Amino acid sequence: MTQIETLFVTRLYRAELAQRAPGKRLNDELAAAAISIAADDAAGQAWCAANGYRGYTSYASLDDLQWRAPAFADLVAAIDPHVADFARAAEFDLGRRKLVADSIWINVLEPGGFHTAHIHPHAVVSGTYYVEVPDGAGAIRFEDPRLPMMMAAPPRRPKAPRDAQSFVSVAPKAGTLLLWESWLRHEVPMNNAETERISVSFNYRLDERT
Repeated sequence: MTQIETLFVTRLYRAELAQRAPGKRLNDELAAAAISIAADDAAGQAWCAANGYRGYTSYASLDDLQWRAPAFADLVAAIDPHVADFARAAEFDLGRRKLVADSIWINVLEPGGFHTAHIHPHAVVSGTYYVEVPDGAGAIRFEDPRLPMMMAAPPRRPKAPRDAQSFVSVAPKAGTLLLWESWLRHEVPMNNAETERISVSFNYRLDERT
């Protein structure tokens, strides 16, 4: 008798939040707020220029947007229950603690722009909400977290099942919410669309207060 188990599962949570009228309205408000903030944030523009970010991100300048614009506060309120669902699915033992939004920032990725592979240190759950995703804007790509330790392992077959692949791409659309554990390495390939892709990224940390 032989037996093969799947161990140490990496979970990716997806929900579609803008399928009804209120979600569409929130997307319109987020898009308008993102463009307005991008135009006014001189510090963020300078950071993007210095770091070769093609487009605009408020990551290094304004990451508390839920306190600055009502649309982002509404978005956090919409995301909170999904983060709680994800925590349960991941079997987190939170006790009396909870996960709270720690930082939230805008990404306006111009055509030709991309974001190299990275993780989100000092957070528990990270994610992205997609506001505008034009055709050709590309997917987000996740990397098997074991990859640096595989050493002499051969590559996976091209048609390997999704849960056996070393890299997995997920194509979002406007209104898509993605959540993952913050240690999961990911990247954003080049935006091959003709217009900007707008998204909102965020981190949730563990609130130690009881």
